Amino acid sequence: MTRIFLLILCLGFVSACDSGGGDVLQTPTTGDGTGTDGDGTTDETPIESTRGTPELPPGTTDPTPNSQIVRREEQDEESGGGYATNIRYLNDEGQDEFFVDNIAFDGNNVYTRGDPVTGVAQLGSFAVYEGAETTEDPVTGTTLRTFTYRAIYGRSTNGETEFAIVRSGSYVDFGFGGFVYQRNGLDDDGNAVTLVLPEEGDARYTGDYAGIRVFSGRGGLEYVDGDAEMFIDFKDFNDGNRGVALFVNNRRLYDIDGTEVTGAYIDALARGDESEDGTVTRSLVTDTDADGNPVLPRIRPVISPDDADANGEVAGEVFEISEFDNGEVAESGEGTYYAIISGEGAGEVVGVLVMTGNDPRFAGGTYQETGGFIVYRQ
Repeated sequence: MTRIFLLILCLGFVSACDSGGGDVLQTPTTGDGTGTDGDGTTDETPIESTRGTPELPPGTTDPTPNSQIVRREEQDEESGGGYATNIRYLNDEGQDEFFVDNIAFDGNNVYTRGDPVTGVAQLGSFAVYEGAETTEDPVTGTTLRTFTYRAIYGRSTNGETEFAIVRSGSYVDFGFGGFVYQRNGLDDDGNAVTLVLPEEGDARYTGDYAGIRVFSGRGGLEYVDGDAEMFIDFKDFNDGNRGVALFVNNRRLYDIDGTEVTGAYIDALARGDESEDGTVTRSLVTDTDADGNPVLPRIRPVISPDDADANGEVAGEVFEISEFDNGEVAESGEGTYYAIISGEGAGEVVGVLVMTGNDPRFAGGTYQETGGFIVYRQ
């Protein structure tokens, strides 16, 4: 049996248990872009390629530079990732809602925009949605409590690219969820989206980053936002490869109600350097943003010659390191990012990263941060 099935925090459904004009955001399908299995899950298999590691997530099986490309998180029975399917943004009647399928105990599958007063409605330029806190038994009318689910949705300014992330805070493991990111077939004006990938020059991209943190070893859910920055060397590496570097800067951490907890997290990260007798042998070097707010350590890339392919798809590794005043560093997170380049001038990039590390606030606790970004060529 999948491990997380044994670790549900909210076991009493009836008794109280605290919950912590729309285009479709399509889930990936098979080669013709239309098929799903009868249970609502997609029937494609992960992409097989010679592009090296990490492999691309499952999705579009025959991508080209001029085609719509959709990728979703691979289903993982051990962690619960990738179970969210058929993710759709609903706004045809101005309702500003999200539909998420294949996730148990999230109400009627419809997520509404977060309350800007009592919760979180926006992270940077991206919208935040909440699963229903209760649902009703259609036979008896009994009101039942649901689990805590949150979603982040991002769409580029011209509609060429978009992403969505769904995660839960109701498990003592990472829990069920999923992500999807895509280059659309048409932009907001109805024009075909194409990619002309340059063969010369370098480019810098900047934009917003926002994500959700869940945990193994405890329940709960947190938000994170920051600034994404990507560099692409279109002329190197040779043999059609491109050099890509992704950085995420100025990340700040918030609890599920939107209260900032960055400072407490950084304090705990610094305390991790105490010796057994409580003596601090070195001090953590902390960064601040332009307004003087403390921020989490920077996410940095691992550079590889096979990060990008001719279709504009990118996959690479990232890590987070904590720096100390004596010059030493300690890795505080590692993971993988996936992205798609879009536009005739390679004008924008959409992507998602998943990073894990030890949470310094809780002995033996591990965090999983899933963040999305859309960056534009400067």
